[in-house]
Amino acid sequence: MSKAKRYTPKEKPSFNYTKGTMLYVFLVPLVLSIVLALFHTNIKAFVLNSISFVLFLAVVRLAKKGFFEEAIYHQNTFAKAPKVPYKMLAGYLLAGATFFTAFIAGGQPFVKSVFLAVIATVGYYLLYGFDPKADKFNNLGDVSAEFVLETIHEAKRKIARIEENMQHIKDTLLYEKLTKAVNKAKNILQTIQEDPKDVRVARKFLTVYIDGVAKVTDAYTDMDEKDIDSQTKEKLHKLMDDVEIHFEKELQRLKKNNEFDLDVHIDVLKEQIKN
Repeated sequence: MSKAKRYTPKEKPSFNYTKGTMLYVFLVPLVLSIVLALFHTNIKAFVLNSISFVLFLAVVRLAKKGFFEEAIYHQNTFAKAPKVPYKMLAGYLLAGATFFTAFIAGGQPFVKSVFLAVIATVGYYLLYGFDPKADKFNNLGDVSAEFVLETIHEAKRKIARIEENMQHIKDTLLYEKLTKAVNKAKNILQTIQEDPKDVRVARKFLTVYIDGVAKVTDAYTDMDEKDIDSQTKEKLHKLMDDVEIHFEKELQRLKKNNEFDLDVHIDVLKEQIKN
């Protein structure tokens, strides 16, 4: 028996959770200051240091959100830039938190506090950079970016549904066939992202065929696998063979279309050089 592995949706990339760890350095002395202030019953110091801690914790949370959005952006060939510049907001808040901690909570001179805030912010941007600003939309042709994104996201949701259902399938052969079909579907999505103008032609595949597989797996997992007879399972195995073949044909058709486009561009360039 083969058990399905836990699925992680594409929108949740293999994110480096250690990124931004340096920001936690700011929290360590604040925690110690809060504990000492509480130990000495210094209410004012306790409140001010607690505010500083909350501000720096918000910096870490915003920055982590920005890193996550950036990872999704870089992972996808076709993507919009993040709507909210979380990394930039984290940088601004870092400046404010550093100034507050130095000037208000720490009693440092104004100029020194401003200097520390500037240094902290500049160091942050040098280390982590800025939020992506440019949308990655290539080879759109007469297709709108919104249409392409909607179609791709819809297909990804259905693939996620299939893989989630696969976690409950104990039929080894069926699981392997579904795995092959899903991998083909992901390759097709990647091909479309590289050449989005094909999305209209492939939309039927993306919305109908993947949806059909998702509904089959829904129905399968709604039943107790022990109650499904061998004849039904055999029909399902043959169906998945047909699905894999159809997916492969769709993938090859898209690739040939891209090769045709390349040949056209080459011929046009040759004519331009001759003239």
